[in-house]
Amino acid sequence: MAIEKFVGLDVHAATIAVAVAERDGGEVRVLGTIPNQEASIRKLVGKIGPVGSWKACYEAGPTGYVLSWQLEKLGIQVVAPTLVPVKAGDRVKTDRRDAERLARGLRARPDSIRLGDLTPVWVPDAAHEALRDLVRAREAAKADQLRARHRLGKFLLRHGRRPPEKMRAWTAQYLDWIRKEVKFQELAQQTALGDSLDEVDHQTQRIARLEGAMDEAIETAPETMSRCQRNRVAMRSPSDRVPLGDAGERDCHSPGSNVVGNYDRQACVPYHPRWHFVRP
Repeated sequence: MAIEKFVGLDVHAATIAVAVAERDGGEVRVLGTIPNQEASIRKLVGKIGPVGSWKACYEAGPTGYVLSWQLEKLGIQVVAPTLVPVKAGDRVKTDRRDAERLARGLRARPDSIRLGDLTPVWVPDAAHEALRDLVRAREAAKADQLRARHRLGKFLLRHGRRPPEKMRAWTAQYLDWIRKEVKFQELAQQTALGDSLDEVDHQTQRIARLEGAMDEAIETAPETMSRCQRNRVAMRSPSDRVPLGDAGERDCHSPGSNVVGNYDRQACVPYHPRWHFVRP
């Protein structure tokens, strides 16, 4: 069935602005704004036309991929928000204008969106997104651990408590030194020290628990995801990464994907051998 309509969706937490561009050109029509609810989306699908007669796209953003999964069979495209073209001098930004711009950009190159005005991003399925959420939880725990360590380190420095020479910070020996050797006469300061130390221990346990869950997820992941981990099990840093096109890399990336710094542009998660299996 030929594509007759191109739909732009400006998606927010509570609403979706809808605009439609016809294949034969002409002005883009705004259909209005609907609630961001499954029942309203199903009603919109019936209103636009038969499945297969239209394409749609919306900007990737904080609302995630739920709408994309709902419309997956309809050829939905998720577009990178920074790559949606904007005319010079056009500073007025509304939901209606954003939806019109998406519909117009999708119509520009209907048969090859990658070469047209819009640039698509890789859309994970529900299984991939679940693993990515686990990665994000571990990243948050690492950030919390760093903050907890900084607070404790600054507390000790502020009171002139320094470890013996050649003792590395945050090792088991270092933490044992704090517990046994660092004491304060004032109860308030001793309580503050204990609280900071407990927080460091809590974050360490939290990270270990999440990494254990990640290891378990690797063992039970589908072959397309777990294969990527097996290809990188010996790696210890991003510099050890297999060059694009080498053996194993083609199994884990679609054409055009790459890693910049410590971040995979398409996977949108920090790169690390433990969790890189989240990218197919």
